[in-house]
Amino acid sequence: MQTIKTVGVVGAGTMGHGIAQVLVKNGIPTTLCDVSDVILARAADKISKGLGRDVEKGRMTAEEKEKALARLKTATDLAALGDADLVIEAVLEKFAVKAEVFRPLEAGPLGKRPEVIFASNTSAISITRLAAVTKRPARFVGLHFFNPVPVMALVEVVAGLETSPETVETVVALATQLGKTPVRAQDFPGFVSNRVLMPMINEAVFALMEGVAESKGIDDVMKLGMRHPMGPLELADFIGLDVCLDIMKVLYEGFHDSKYRPCPLLERMVAAGRLGRKSGRGFYDYSQV
Repeated sequence: MQTIKTVGVVGAGTMGHGIAQVLVKNGIPTTLCDVSDVILARAADKISKGLGRDVEKGRMTAEEKEKALARLKTATDLAALGDADLVIEAVLEKFAVKAEVFRPLEAGPLGKRPEVIFASNTSAISITRLAAVTKRPARFVGLHFFNPVPVMALVEVVAGLETSPETVETVVALATQLGKTPVRAQDFPGFVSNRVLMPMINEAVFALMEGVAESKGIDDVMKLGMRHPMGPLELADFIGLDVCLDIMKVLYEGFHDSKYRPCPLLERMVAAGRLGRKSGRGFYDYSQV
């Protein structure tokens, strides 16, 4: 089993900066990489504020916060990740976009370090297919964190067809070091989490489309009757309806089973730009939030 001393994270969005925050908080020097300094500055500010909340709540001291921030570096060039022991990709949930992260990584300084582990934070895309883009399928793994990363305890560790047991054990150990609970999964569409969650959300959208109940009624049934902290439509708005649709398409195309067919209402809402909280409108209106 390898020891992970330094990590690179590609993608400074919600998931990427959340992963970086957890890494530096737990003593691991991390380089966060994205396409612009503006994006990186925004991410670094969010990490600082996130650690600041930990100080306010007594989970760390002000001195520990400053030490954590000192472990964070940012870069717009993937070559800056050349000394990483593990690189975690956390970009848009589309195969082509993710593949264009790993190809230049392999062609750069890391191409001469075959021992480095590549990981994808994908929530549904095939790890085996992504690994095939690289020359290190045995050292390629799914490392699926959940949003918000600093709060959510779960990490799905997904083994592709060629992923070595040593690679799995290495990232399981890292997840544990970060205070997470790793759950091992095999490389099937949606893994465990989204194979179960997304069809529930999709069915809730069908219920809304067919007039079974209004959005609030559907959500209240699941919150009050099944003790879910968020209803499925509220959760879809939180995740992003475009992300939900992308995952349903992965499930549908991966299994070729009609039970994973995306609801037409979900497709229409995404086409209209009603993506949930991030666009100000989804199944609920967030324009005043």
